[in-house]
Amino acid sequence: MRLKQLAMISMAACGLMLGGAAGAADKVKVEFWTMSLKPKFTPYFETLVKQYEAANPGVDLEWVDVPWDVLQSKLTAAIAAGSPPALVHLNVPWAYDYSQDGVIQPVDSLLGAERAAYAEGPIKDVTFNGKVYGFPHYNGANVTAYNTKLFQQAGLSKPPATLEEQLAAAKAIKAKTGQAGFSPALGKIAGIFLQEGLPLVENGKAVFNSPQHVALIAKFQDAYKSGALLKDKLFAEDNFQTSIDAYKSGRLGMMVAPPQALVRIRDDAKDVYAVTEIAAAPLGPTKVAAGGWLFHFAVPKGVTGATFTEAGKFAKFLTNDANQLEFSKLSGTFPTTRKAANDAHFQQAGNAGAFEKAVATGAKTMDSIRTLYVAGVPDFETLNKRLQDAVEAGVIGRKDIQASLNDAAAYWNSKLVAKK
Repeated sequence: MRLKQLAMISMAACGLMLGGAAGAADKVKVEFWTMSLKPKFTPYFETLVKQYEAANPGVDLEWVDVPWDVLQSKLTAAIAAGSPPALVHLNVPWAYDYSQDGVIQPVDSLLGAERAAYAEGPIKDVTFNGKVYGFPHYNGANVTAYNTKLFQQAGLSKPPATLEEQLAAAKAIKAKTGQAGFSPALGKIAGIFLQEGLPLVENGKAVFNSPQHVALIAKFQDAYKSGALLKDKLFAEDNFQTSIDAYKSGRLGMMVAPPQALVRIRDDAKDVYAVTEIAAAPLGPTKVAAGGWLFHFAVPKGVTGATFTEAGKFAKFLTNDANQLEFSKLSGTFPTTRKAANDAHFQQAGNAGAFEKAVATGAKTMDSIRTLYVAGVPDFETLNKRLQDAVEAGVIGRKDIQASLNDAAAYWNSKLVAKK
């Protein structure tokens, strides 16, 4: 009898162990990678993981944060090893390249009707060849901040709505006040061309030496010669800090920057902040707002079956209205869902200062904001440097604009042909 009881107990215990093992095995593991978000956002993501696992006991989440400079190599290695993450955080240029190479999968079937929850601009950013390749997460946006005192002294009654108006206003400010009017990021000339509706490459050939491109650079040259453009780091890849420093010291009439720039002005130069007003950044003929740099969650190749399905469900949870809104409050970025972007957090209060106005203005551009980049050009950094040098030579008058752009286009074409 004693042996029989022990045998029954052993069998029951074994059954419990097997049942527990089976339960664990039934769980779907969803590993998701973010890009350089630790440690600042650790509490945020750990809270979301706990919430989701509690509501979905059949899912086991694993969060991995990867530094941006090693993410691509780690992703390639994981896919090659047959163990890709279910979701990976990507910017748009990387996603474009990956979509063309089959490294990530379309997610239209996972988005379903919830696609309509996202603003149009972010969805367009991750749509390649008619298919959507990601769940939009967070974005940036630029606004125009302008010194009303300098504008009044220059006889200007309203902020510029186009690039041409920006340059004209900058020239008026220089002529009437002696201060520079504007600091365009000419190191990012590729994006400026694209926003103005001027392509860089067509049919595998560089076309930025067209009469339209030359005419645009000539406008910058004219403004440069008049002293209207801030010369400090004018041709650098990033003149953001330089522009802020000039603006807060009263040496710059206007700047196009994200709302967070206004925090520096508010804290460091209260007198300038008090006379600062905000307007939407110019859209240009393309009706596209610059300043976007979208991050989204993509699904790598090799993710299949239940993992593919659960990855989609979790991605929609990560990027839903409430969670995007909370992330935006913590990060100072903009959400990509319509409801979150229209939340009271982004609405202008009656006594709003320039920063609050900038946040409200930026949030209204989510449908038109785009990530501007040159797609499908190999070794773009090298080619872009040649274009930047050509534009600088043309703007400052060191070389004829047409000749300078012709030389850069010839260099591009020699490289593009070699890469075919």
